[in-house]
Amino acid sequence: MHEEFLRRAIQLAVENVELGRGGPFGALIVKDGTILAEGANHVTTLNDPTAHAEVVAIREACRKLNTFELRGCTIFASCEPCPMCLSAIYWARVDALYYAASKDDASAAGFDDSFLYVQIPLDEKDRSLPTQRLLPDEGDRPFAIWRSSVNKIPY
Repeated sequence: MHEEFLRRAIQLAVENVELGRGGPFGALIVKDGTILAEGANHVTTLNDPTAHAEVVAIREACRKLNTFELRGCTIFASCEPCPMCLSAIYWARVDALYYAASKDDASAAGFDDSFLYVQIPLDEKDRSLPTQRLLPDEGDRPFAIWRSSVNKIPY
């Protein structure tokens, strides 16, 4: 059954390219053996760098379930998720991830995320993106309020 869901994710990626909607990536969220949400890459059509297939599918699944987490769900992606998508998958708390193409396959097609894998573990002073922490005491204020809030929804 996993292979059939993965084939659907691949089909979404192919259709996305053939219809000129965006990059060659597709994903779907499955719950209890049923497709709950599908997504394709819409970075260029929406002018949204976060509109990757996995994120699109996660957003749709959460909307349909009216929740911010997807426990009990599985994600199927046409390609190994990039660092942003993998983080979103972890935050969504899906039960499992299955993918077809590798990040090396994506890189060979011009979708190279290797610089992210290099940048993420670096100390911020060594990253190519200039980064500087300012106002640390003021920055902690929202967290202090959160810690004492009786209305917070932990996640």
